[in-house]
Amino acid sequence: MYLTIDEAAEYLNISINRLKNLIVQGKIRVIHDENGEVLIFKEQFKTHFEQLEKYKVLVEEWAKEPIPEDIDIKDED
Repeated sequence: MYLTIDEAAEYLNISINRLKNLIVQGKIRVIHDENGEVLIFKEQFKTHFEQLEKYKVLVEEWAKEPIPEDIDIKDED
């Protein structure tokens, strides 16, 4: 499925200007149809979203882990 620039910006939850900058930098691949409209293949973001989900799970696990007691702490009282 292909998205227009507006649809892709909404899908990625970024501004249109940010999306255009990513396209110019070559980080997002695009094609041009016969009318000259820029189209973006939606499936190229699949890995990105999978990595985000893995990162969210990792951060949640890290946040639940208790802070170990430091054996080098000296009581100042």
